[in-house]
Amino acid sequence: MTTTTSPTKTTSVAQPSVSLLERFRVPGAFLLGAVLLLGIAPLVLSDFRLNLLAKYLCYAIVAVGVSLAWGRGGLLVLGQGVFFGLGGYAMAMHLKLADAADTGQTLPDFMQLYGTSDALPWWWKPFANPAFALAATVLLPMAVAALLGFLVFRRRVKGAYFAILSQALAAALSIWLIGQQATTGGTNGLTDIQGFFGYSLNDPVNQRMVYFIIAAVLLLLMAAARQLFASRYGELLIAVRDSEERVRFLGYNPANVKLVAYVVAAGMAGLAGALFVPAVGIISPALIGIVPSIGFVVGAAVGGRASLVGAVLGAIAVAWAQSTLSDAFPAAWTYLQGLLLVLAVGFLPGGLASLVTLLRNRRTQARTTPTTPTASTASTASTASTAPTGETA
Repeated sequence: MTTTTSPTKTTSVAQPSVSLLERFRVPGAFLLGAVLLLGIAPLVLSDFRLNLLAKYLCYAIVAVGVSLAWGRGGLLVLGQGVFFGLGGYAMAMHLKLADAADTGQTLPDFMQLYGTSDALPWWWKPFANPAFALAATVLLPMAVAALLGFLVFRRRVKGAYFAILSQALAAALSIWLIGQQATTGGTNGLTDIQGFFGYSLNDPVNQRMVYFIIAAVLLLLMAAARQLFASRYGELLIAVRDSEERVRFLGYNPANVKLVAYVVAAGMAGLAGALFVPAVGIISPALIGIVPSIGFVVGAAVGGRASLVGAVLGAIAVAWAQSTLSDAFPAAWTYLQGLLLVLAVGFLPGGLASLVTLLRNRRTQARTTPTTPTASTASTASTASTAPTGETA
């Protein structure tokens, strides 16, 4: 008599499936942002409102760097106005020289009014070259950040001490620019900029072109920052933020990790300052001092410094509030700005973006939490389990 054996059943381990919504969530968000900024906004906004939005988007570019350095790296960068100003002045110096050349002059208009000599200062001359000026808008802030970061991070300066040091640097740059009236315009700064690489900024069409450039740069930097967040370096940066000593024991140098984030954030701020100049037509010490530096951080904190989209939307919202409320309450806006930072850091560290995550987690927890059986259900289950075979409980 032969016996047949049933084939052995192989159990397959179920692989976690990624839903289409999760897979296309990030590309869909960038596509939606591109449609809103490049398609809908130019159609529905007037030229004046579009110019204001271009200004706000420059602040949003700074917020991308703040999200990297502070949100991911834990570096409270209260001196981003320094790098914003370096990039802005580098661009403005070139545009002022180009405006002077168009009128047959060798000196910018403010130098003819306040200058003590008829010769262009030696450190202005390289900025007549457009390639040098464009490179300087990014490389000069990054070089300053690399030098400062190398000196600070090697000595393990962090926390409030790093924040105060970076803010002191912003104050020092602002004071120096004010004292150099003959070469930097002093308190007024570099104003009345007329052209942008051969295009007149008085033409609304060219102003729209500047807006499109700023919006495209913001989207590209957000995409690059997103890739950086998801990379191995992004994970290492979070590890340094959460436990610097453990990272050091694993063989990595936390100073180098933080230095890269600080330098990249400085380059983004410098690029934002360079784009701010043709959008607004001015750069001055009032735009790069302590208060503007705090404003950059406040925007990222309110929106959510750990969230890239949250930091960008927060920067735009705070910039809009500043333009709206500072006109109505010029003396109280500074206090309100500080209050926003205290409330965001003290009571909502994740910013408004964290509210979405909290609601999502609560909804998921409500679905997965098992329901507690009632007394009658438990009694019925107990009777059914003790009933003899063949009987119905």
